[in-house]
Parts: sequence; structure tokens; C-alpha cells
Amino acid sequence: PPRATNTQIKSKRQNMKYIVVTGGVVSGLGKGVTISSMGRMLQGCGLRVTSIKIDPYLNVDAGTMSPFEHGETYVLNDGGETDLDLGNYERFLSISLTSDHNITTGKVYRKVIGKERRGDYLGKTVQVVPHITNEIQEWIEKVAHVPVDDHGNRHWEAEAVDGETKTVAEMDADAKVADICLIEVGGTVGDIESSVFLEALRQFQFRVGPSNFCLTFVSLVPIMGEEQKTKPTQHGVRDLRSVGLSPTVIFCRCREVLEAGARDKIASFCHVDRPGCVLSVQDVNNVYHVPLLLLEQNLYRILAEKLQLGDIDALKGRLDLTMNGLEEKAT
Repeated sequence: PPRATNTQIKSKRQNMKYIVVTGGVVSGLGKGVTISSMGRMLQGCGLRVTSIKIDPYLNVDAGTMSPFEHGETYVLNDGGETDLDLGNYERFLSISLTSDHNITTGKVYRKVIGKERRGDYLGKTVQVVPHITNEIQEWIEKVAHVPVDDHGNRHWEAEAVDGETKTVAEMDADAKVADICLIEVGGTVGDIESSVFLEALRQFQFRVGPSNFCLTFVSLVPIMGEEQKTKPTQHGVRDLRSVGLSPTVIFCRCREVLEAGARDKIASFCHVDRPGCVLSVQDVNNVYHVPLLLLEQNLYRILAEKLQLGDIDALKGRLDLTMNGLEEKAT
């Protein structure tokens, strides 16, 4: 595999990259599987990933919620009771998350109110903007830099100054910190309860810079008769753009493969660069097929261009070497 130079390694450490997944039309479209599949593909490119789940409900965590309403609770290694999506992240990506990787409205407001009671805001009027939105942004940045992988999912080596070949972990004291943070926003765009998180992310894209922030959108493409309908996706993206966020990639959930005409129409009306940025995520009989679907549609190339991840051909070379094991899981 190609070796990364010292300069390349240093540049990877200068900026954390953030990929955000939002959803529209209806909930339960598979944002968790989509973001996990993206992460698996990026690991195949030799990058280290971490993930955060944002749940807009007022509960502090999922521990007191009925499983009939929200599904089973997933318990993390630190005892945190969270949404099942964090289980998807851990299984797909072989990482170990903490309770802080699950951000809820209850947690954020509890923390801000605690600061207000201690007088940390020095008598200022505490408001949703900027205090709640700032707290969300600071939480994301802090948790994104928490090491979650002790095994080293990098698949290239780097040459040390003295000529000896050493792993990145040996060269870089900060090697366990992820290169890319994946963020899933629960619920659907347009919900009142998620609006504060979308506003925080709108501000966050300018805080970290356009080359470090990529927004994606998961939408439903229903089939009526024999026609794939694009209007729900158009409306969902319109709602997203109305809050100041515009997706780079649109994942279209459909029973069947997305037709070329529907893809072109969504690309035209939803303000993405090209039809290739509209990806088909059709129903499959095994969730481990999803990373392979994304690979086939060159998602790694789109993300590499947007986030300036480096040489695309080198990324693909490493990707081919590491996705073979996934094909065995998908059978």
C-alpha cells in the first residue's frame, strides 16, 4: 500500500473532518446504517473514524424510555444507556463509544442550566442562541477528539525521519484521535425539537470551515404505481436549505434501484453538484451490503473531493485491499 509522508500525516492532524447525516420525509429510513456504512468505507481508505448520535428528545438518555416507543436500549462500556444506533456504530466500525457520544436535548439543557446556576455566564441573559447552540458545538468538538479505537484502523505505514519504517501510532502521539467524525441527527428535518441542533450545525459549518464539513441527507423515494416519486425528497431538501444547510450528497432510500431520470431530477431541483451526488440506497437483504453499494457509486471520491482527503487514487487503492472482508460478511 502507498506510504504516507511525514508532511501528509501532520496535515491530517491539523483539522478534524465532520460528516453530518440528516433525514427527511419520515424517520426510520436507516440513517444509522448509512452513517455506519460511510464510516466502514472511510476506514477502508485508511482513515480513523469516530461517531456521534444527536437525539433531539428531552430525555437525558434512553434508559427510562419504553422500548415499545423507541426500541431497545443499547448499553455502552461506560454504562451509558443510549439509542441502538450507537450499537450499529460499534459493530460496523469496531470502536468503543462513551455516553458523551450520545447528545440529547436533555443533556445539553441540563449542562447549560447548571452553568447558569453557578453563575458561569456572569449575569448575562441565557438564551437558545448563542448559549445552547454554542454548548452543542463545543460538545461536538470535544467528543470528536476522544479516542475510540485502540486497535488502529489505519492501513498504511509511514517512514520515520531516521529511515526506519514505523506505524502512524508510533510516529504520532495523537494517533488515536480520529481523522473524521460522523454525526447523525435523529428525527427528521422540520421537527421543532431538532431545530436548535440544525441551527448549531449551521453555525458549526463556518466554525470549522467548508473543507472540514460535509452535510448529507437521507430521504425516501416512494413508488406510486410504477413511478419513483421525487417530490418528498425535494421538499425535504427545501426544508433543510431553509435553515441554512445544503447537502453535498443525497442518499435515496427506495425499494428498487433509483432510476436515472429520478436521479437527474433530484440533482436538478436539490442543488447538488451533479447527478453522481445522488446515491441509490435500495432495499437489501443484508445491511453489510450497504457499504458495498456506496463503494460502487464512488462515494469515497465525492467525500475525498469535498473534504480534501488527499490523493483519490491512493485512497481507492487502499479501499480495494480492505473491503474484501466485508464482502464475506455480506454473503
